[in-house]
Amino acid sequence: MAGRPRGVEDAVILRATADVIGRVGPVGLTLAAVAQEVGLVPGTLMQRFGSKRGLLLALAEQSAKDAEAMPGRVRQEHESALEALAALIVEPMASMATPETFANHLAFLCIDLTDPQFRRHALAIHQAQGRAIEALLTEALLTGELRTGTDVTALARSVQAITSGAGLVWALDRQGTLAQRLRQELAHALAPHLPPRHGHDLEES
Repeated sequence: MAGRPRGVEDAVILRATADVIGRVGPVGLTLAAVAQEVGLVPGTLMQRFGSKRGLLLALAEQSAKDAEAMPGRVRQEHESALEALAALIVEPMASMATPETFANHLAFLCIDLTDPQFRRHALAIHQAQGRAIEALLTEALLTGELRTGTDVTALARSVQAITSGAGLVWALDRQGTLAQRLRQELAHALAPHLPPRHGHDLEES
């Protein structure tokens, strides 16, 4: 145990921080809780991040970096652009398996909206996702997954807005899983722009 703290990388600590937020929210999060999660003492986290705020800002910054890297990864992992789009929408929400977890992460978003330092990272995530959605829709248009003449810029804005709101509606009505709801709403947004052969593939995958 004596040598373990040096072996705990920042990435591991930040993942644990996100897990703790999912359980107790950003207000309930403490350095002690995160330290216990990864087998460190709170003083070690204080040395690395300076404070609870510093830890949360590091998580926000890492989340923005992950948002930039994710589109390339999901595109490599899926055969079609629209399959990659579904993964891009669903995978970032995978940790929010319950309405309570979703609510706790939503509380972190409230900090993003009111604190300029946090908002900068949240905006970067939003913009990265928007660019990736439009790029994937553009590819889908060029490969025939979308109807000729589809306005991909307008559709990208609609997809991002609809799927962003889907989590809140799901947390209220609690029908199905969040992943199912996101896929359902994405399928509905894309349906008018799909050639007949696509049917409900995205919703059922």
